[in-house]
Amino acid sequence: MSAYLVRRLLALIPTLFFASMIVFVTVRLIPGDVIDMMLSQNDIGADKLSRDQLLAALGLDKPMPEQYVRWVWALLHGDFGKSLWQSTPVLEQLLQRLPVTFELGMLAMLVGLAIALPIGVYSAIRQDTAGDVAARSLSILLLAVPSFWMGTMVMVFPSIWWGWSPEVNYVKFGDDPLQNLKQMMVPAIVLGMALSAVTMRMTRTMMLEVLRQDYIRTAWAKGLTERLVVRRHALRNALIPVVTLIGLQAPLLIGGAVIIEQIFVIPGMGLMLLEAVNQRDYPVITGVFLVVGLSVMLINLLVDLSYGLLDPRVRHR
Repeated sequence: MSAYLVRRLLALIPTLFFASMIVFVTVRLIPGDVIDMMLSQNDIGADKLSRDQLLAALGLDKPMPEQYVRWVWALLHGDFGKSLWQSTPVLEQLLQRLPVTFELGMLAMLVGLAIALPIGVYSAIRQDTAGDVAARSLSILLLAVPSFWMGTMVMVFPSIWWGWSPEVNYVKFGDDPLQNLKQMMVPAIVLGMALSAVTMRMTRTMMLEVLRQDYIRTAWAKGLTERLVVRRHALRNALIPVVTLIGLQAPLLIGGAVIIEQIFVIPGMGLMLLEAVNQRDYPVITGVFLVVGLSVMLINLLVDLSYGLLDPRVRHR
């Protein structure tokens, strides 16, 4: 187990290297020049500098390979660089925004699982009944409705009909946990409902497959109750592909959070990334994608390790 974990952690190094290279080059190919944007602004004093002076001051006058080498060298020393606009360390901004996005993602995942697992299991054990048809229709509906549209409707129509709208003044969890959860639950439910659709269908499919196995028939023949058969014998074996799917949905939590954080005015990494892209703030964009990539890799590692807990036959060597 420990040897497997060490190998997997070492394998993250070349993956992160190639991912950082791709992101570093790609963000600089975004249409629009940050220097032109700065020269057009009067509030930062950039108009007092020539273009060449501004390029040199921001370190953008060097060839791209040299910029990348300098960035990697600084990264190895824990320096993510500084924002081109605010001159604040990128790492400082990431540490402020990452817990917000992490909280939103975790709440959305919990909401999605709370919806998908019970309905998926019920739909499988009550196959072709009215409840099964309703569950499948719900999953198709959630697949068809984008989370950003649902979030927009939640923001607009309740305020028109009932004079209520979700909280937009963000409060840190450490300052007021109740107020924080009150604000985060609505976007978490919206994002979680979008994530639950695929998980719901996967849970139903795998439960149907497991329920047809011989050992399940044997359990029924022994006179075990339905709850015991489903919980002890069927569900545990059906969850392995579902857990894999949950790991694959991790990038969607960040991708979906970009729009959801914009709609609900949540100061997380998604909103930070959107602002950085609009401003062509290359260090911030690169730092966000690097953290997101590392998070996705670690989540998938945890998913692989969880297989051994769900299925005793799985051994990590």
